[in-house]
Amino acid sequence: MMRLYSLVFISLFITVFAVKANSSNVRTAPQLYRKYCVSCHGSDGRAKTSKGKFSHARDLTDAQWQDEVTDERVFNSIMNGRSVRGNMPAFSNKIDLKEAESLVNFVRRFKG
Repeated sequence: MMRLYSLVFISLFITVFAVKANSSNVRTAPQLYRKYCVSCHGSDGRAKTSKGKFSHARDLTDAQWQDEVTDERVFNSIMNGRSVRGNMPAFSNKIDLKEAESLVNFVRRFKG
């Protein structure tokens, strides 16, 4: 019986440790935006950076664009890149699906 309790305790300890280790690696949308997006779209989303102007980055504060574009299209642009209006690289090899979804929600906050 003591062995069973010890096994349960060890299993619980390992589970708690694993959950804490994974939760500390969570990257928030603002962190991701600063790391991957600011250089082109700028901290204010207006794409007024030199790199943004050169690559024709989207002004994320454009109310008309915000109204017309779907979350799915923003998500696909983040994951797969775009080369229609400008040249946006794909980030599917740098972020996961949940992180991309959080960036879609973050981009929506730029709507004027």
